[in-house]
Amino acid sequence: MNPLLSRLQPYPFERLRHLFSDIQPNPDFRAISLGIGEPRHATPELIIQSLRTHTSELAAYPATAGLADFRQACSNWLHRRYAVSVDPTNQILPVNGSREALFSFAQTVLDGQEGSYVVSPNPFYQIYEGAAFLGNASVHYAPSVASQNFAIDWDSISNDVWKKTRLLFVCSPGNPTGAVMPLAEWQKLFALSDTYGFVIASDECYSEIYFGDTPPLGGLQAAALSGRLDFKRLVCFTSLSKRSNVPGLRSGFVAGDAALIAPFLLYRTYHGSAMGGMVQQASIAAWNDEAHVAANRALYKEKFNQVTPLLAEVLEVSLPDAGFYLWAGVPGGDDEAFARDLLAQYNVTVLPGRYLAREVNGINPGQGRIRMALVAQPQECLEAANRIVQFVQSHFSSSTP
Repeated sequence: MNPLLSRLQPYPFERLRHLFSDIQPNPDFRAISLGIGEPRHATPELIIQSLRTHTSELAAYPATAGLADFRQACSNWLHRRYAVSVDPTNQILPVNGSREALFSFAQTVLDGQEGSYVVSPNPFYQIYEGAAFLGNASVHYAPSVASQNFAIDWDSISNDVWKKTRLLFVCSPGNPTGAVMPLAEWQKLFALSDTYGFVIASDECYSEIYFGDTPPLGGLQAAALSGRLDFKRLVCFTSLSKRSNVPGLRSGFVAGDAALIAPFLLYRTYHGSAMGGMVQQASIAAWNDEAHVAANRALYKEKFNQVTPLLAEVLEVSLPDAGFYLWAGVPGGDDEAFARDLLAQYNVTVLPGRYLAREVNGINPGQGRIRMALVAQPQECLEAANRIVQFVQSHFSSSTP
């Protein structure tokens, strides 16, 4: 067996199952889960219809590089969304969702050299860590700062670490915080990449769920605004799962530096990760349509506008920049106990924040927080919020958020 497998940590939801293993939820309440970020809005009919129309694609092996029409649709979307020009012939690849792509891209970039680092935000999406470990690298966890809208403290990383860094993962909008990186932060990272030569992998799967009038800045957009029109040492990852409510379609794409896309294509050719033609056709329909995306975003806005002020009365929480999570501080500071008692008494599932972060220098930046995924229909999310308010008021009557 590969000895590097022993470095992998239990996934957050495995830890959650263990935490709840001896709990019998209150049967007076129907179960509501805010624990997993799985979109539960309706899948757009245009995607379903495209799948029905293109069943003949099942009879052919797909090419790893994807259909030219697929890559062109992605390039067109990037131009509409971010006003950037991306060559569909050598700067875009289809991927089976951003999760597998983030993991496999790390295996392409990492060289196995002892002492190499992958830098990751903390808290973070656990795929970043697993990808680093199986690439024989160590992870340096860069903390988010709650008092600065959960911005990542890149200045806390020493020059010695940057010198050994091969890959930097960024997530904007962030999971779980919802924080969006401004242009100045991107430019700081570009300068560091130029100095130390590391690659930036930008996870942008939440980019289309936002609450203000201005869409979140993307990595390719930030590069173009900084005069980096070749997207040097930058690859961005996006997906239809959240944008179009099709997590089971497993469809996304990567775009960026052609010098990185080429070896990634080579890796994927051997990895056997080509996207099926029927899925590509449905994806083309999705990337070419914005009406269903606007409707989806409006539904999230409705939920967050109802739920956030309600929860802010009893928890330390505010409307995030983007994404579909609320990242809330809990009274008493024990996120595990909060999650256990909430499930037992009100049958609502939330994820303890410590499961999404790692302790560094005695501090786990997720401890004392919970992540709530507002992915269900508005009425169900509102019911869950009301139960949480009742729970906090009954258990922490003297507490204030």
